Formats: sequence, C-alpha cells, structure tokens
Amino acid sequence: MATIKEIAIKAKVSPGTVSRVLNHDNTISVSPDTKMRIFKIAEELEYKTIRERKASVKREKRLNFGIVDWYSEVEQLDDPYYLYLMTIIEKQCSQSNINTFKINKYNGSYGSLNDSYADGIIAIGKFSYDEIEALSKITDKIVFVDSSPREKEFDSVTINYRLGISEAIQYLIDLKHTEIGFMGGTVIGDQKEASVDNRKKIFMNIMEGYNLYNPDYVYIGKRISFSEGYRLINEVLKCSQIPTAFFIANDTMATGALKALHDARVYVPGNISIIGFNDIATSKYLIPPLTTVTVPMAFMAETAIDLLQERIYKARMLAKKILVPCELVVRKSCKKRT
Repeated sequence: MATIKEIAIKAKVSPGTVSRVLNHDNTISVSPDTKMRIFKIAEELEYKTIRERKASVKREKRLNFGIVDWYSEVEQLDDPYYLYLMTIIEKQCSQSNINTFKINKYNGSYGSLNDSYADGIIAIGKFSYDEIEALSKITDKIVFVDSSPREKEFDSVTINYRLGISEAIQYLIDLKHTEIGFMGGTVIGDQKEASVDNRKKIFMNIMEGYNLYNPDYVYIGKRISFSEGYRLINEVLKCSQIPTAFFIANDTMATGALKALHDARVYVPGNISIIGFNDIATSKYLIPPLTTVTVPMAFMAETAIDLLQERIYKARMLAKKILVPCELVVRKSCKKRT
C-alpha cells in the first residue's frame, strides 16, 4: 500500500500538501492541476486514507448471523420445507464468510447455546408479536423469510404465491380440467395467529375469475401435513362428485394424497391430476414425479443475506419487502382430459 511520502515524491510536493489534499482541506492554497496530479498518483498507487482503511477493516470482520426457525425439529420432519430453507441459508452464509449459529427458545426467551453475539438475525417462518419483541432485544437487524410482520421496521423475503398458483391453475385448464379442487389446512399468519391459508384465498379468487370455483371441491385439514393429505383424500373418495384435478397447498400434503390414492388404486394422473407447491427435494422422485410450483429457495437465502449486509454496512433505515417469483415445474402427475 502506498504512503503519503511516496505520493509526495512522485508529485514533487511536500507530504503535508499531499495529506491536506487527500483529506479535502479546502483551506490549502494549491492549483487545481496540482490537486488533480496528487489524486491521480494516489489512485495509481492505490492509496487509502486512514478512514478508508478503518472502513475496510470493519467490512472484512467476519459477521455473525443468528438463525431462528419457528418450527420444532419434530415439525421439520413432518414438513421439511423449512429445514431445506435453513440448510440453504447456512450454506450460503458459509460461502459468504459469515458465521451462523442457532437461536433457540427457552422458557419464553431466545438465546444461543454459547451466547454468541449477533450482527443480524434471519428469522424463518411466522413469529408472534411477543417473539418478535424478544428477538429485537438481541438485535434490531432482523430479516424475516416467508413472512412479513411489522413491515415498517423489518426487512422480509416472501413468495409471490399468486404468480405460482395462477400458473398451476392455467396449466390444468389448458389440460381441459374444469372441475379443480383445492386441498390445504389451517396455517399460522404473520403474527402467528390461526389464519386461513393465503393459497386458499388466491385459489378461490382465480377460480372465481374463470367462473369455475366450486366450494364443494375445497378440503381443509387441521394442518398442511402428510397425514392430513392422506386423510382428506380418503374423504374425497367417499363423495359422489370428485374433482378431476387438485391443487394442493404443499408437496408434503400432496405426498400424503398420492399415497392414499395409490392405496385406494386410484391412478394419478389417469384418474386424478395432482399439483403441489414448494418443489421439495423428494418431489421429483415420487411415483409419479410430482408437478409442483417451485420456490427459488437459494435466491430467497441470498436475498435475505444481502438485506442484512445492506442494513449493517450501509446503515439503511427504511425496511424492504422482497416478493420472490415462483413458477410451475411440469412432471408427470397431470394428464390432459380426453
């Protein structure tokens, strides 16, 4: 790294003059040509001021990000979407030279096993007002992934559900399906309250736009899970009128539905077409491989990390909400009606 003395020798001025010029001292009396010559030489020699060097050291400090997931380990096994998402976030943080540690909840309060300092927090899933308050006592630099609470305060990365569901329904309509059902369950809202699944609302709205919505074809379970997918399909098979296709709220529930249909010797896609949501890793290996709406989890992870770094390094005050697009992945669980 160049020194002020080296610049002064090359510019044929005193070190004091170089120092005052580079620090933008307006009281110094030198010609514009001399100033330009000093700046040009400093740039050629890649000189950095003390302030720039301090900023560089600060930036090079390895950050510590705490990661908190609203799901328990048991729930993650039942619906692995959030487990996949957490794994991807940890991997991308490692590739970005960022330390990560788990933040866990103990007796109503949050903390890590080793009391690690958090430069920022990535919060995956849905959190109540009290939980958000507890997390904000650790740091105010929090980005929420797959929810967007208190949007004026916190950054968030969420999925454009409408785009993915629109593509799924349009695909089924293009396959000549007009009797399309929905299968979902009770979900937790952005403030961790029991809520109607947003995917159900969007499905209803889109189907009404096509004048195809039939409330008798909507099946809602206690939760969006494998067991509820299995149970609900068995309820469907008892009905006199059965949809020719189903859009199902997530791949885990769709997997349960496929298992129930297989057990009942109802063929997919021969008798019923199925579309899931999330495109978890196992979906392509199901029998048949599941047509589903893929969520770009790697991009969500990258975006969450970028938002936190921007908050830390640029001291951005206004919160950002990023809506991530998703798209249909066509496999073999849907068939055109004849």
